Amino acid sequence: MIRTRITDLFGIQYPIIQGGMIWCSGWQLASAVSNAGGLGLIGGGSMPPEVFRVHIQKCKVATNQPFGVNIPLLFVHADEQIKIAVEEGVKIIFTSAGSPKKYTAYLKEQGIKVVHVVANAVFARKSEEAGVDAVVAEGFEAGGHNGKEETTTMVLIPEVCAAVKIPVIAAGGIASGKAMLASFALGAEAVQVGSRFVTSEESSAHLNFKMKILDAQPGDTKLRMTKLVPVRLLKNAFDEQVEKLENQGATAEQLAELLGKGRSRKGMFEGDLVDGELEIGQVSALISAIKPAKLIVDELVEEFNHYRLYLANL
Repeated sequence: MIRTRITDLFGIQYPIIQGGMIWCSGWQLASAVSNAGGLGLIGGGSMPPEVFRVHIQKCKVATNQPFGVNIPLLFVHADEQIKIAVEEGVKIIFTSAGSPKKYTAYLKEQGIKVVHVVANAVFARKSEEAGVDAVVAEGFEAGGHNGKEETTTMVLIPEVCAAVKIPVIAAGGIASGKAMLASFALGAEAVQVGSRFVTSEESSAHLNFKMKILDAQPGDTKLRMTKLVPVRLLKNAFDEQVEKLENQGATAEQLAELLGKGRSRKGMFEGDLVDGELEIGQVSALISAIKPAKLIVDELVEEFNHYRLYLANL
């Protein structure tokens, strides 16, 4: 066991949270991570309400350990997903891409632990004022939606830790025990791991997408759509379309039209590596194998403990 305020808050063995990623984080992955001692999250962003409910129900059967859900507040189903999570007795909710003031007080009244994802210290303080139990500080390296400030994890974590008193969960570019230990050295009390779990056996990402990640080289991801909602994409023909439009000075509306054709589902869930949107972090260049989620958790913990002991003996 690695005990921090986060493990105490959630009642988990290890301070490792699996990111609630769209199209990749269903009940199978969430329950596998929770059963391995971390905290699994169902990614609600890509799920219609009733599909979201089914995933929660299946996760409750698959694990007797704590698990949570991630609900991006910018999506159209957010209100209904909040209602479903409460009805289904979910005890941990991560919110992102919106104001934490909207639901936090209500969720806390229901006895739910609330965590909000931020990309800067200002929003971390606002989240603390809204009453959240912890924040995820997600650096520029991360996959999926990202902060416009382009602040790296190494800089962001100490900034956020200095700005708030609540626990901070580090995210962005973390796929190893060494990176986890570095995050702790900067003040974090847990890590949220996304890209590494995309290539787990239990991830609902398409095998084509997983294999594309394993082939990724340094520099193969870029932050795109900063006029809309910043998102880190893996290079392919769709990414080239986005780059061309942005270089031509495309408006947010033009980018939204391009993105709004089911691109993320097509790429990550259906495996279209040409015309689909492939969201993944910079750390993809360090991922070399598809493994069970439990093995990923075990390796993170083993390497973390190894290097913690090594540094203690210097």
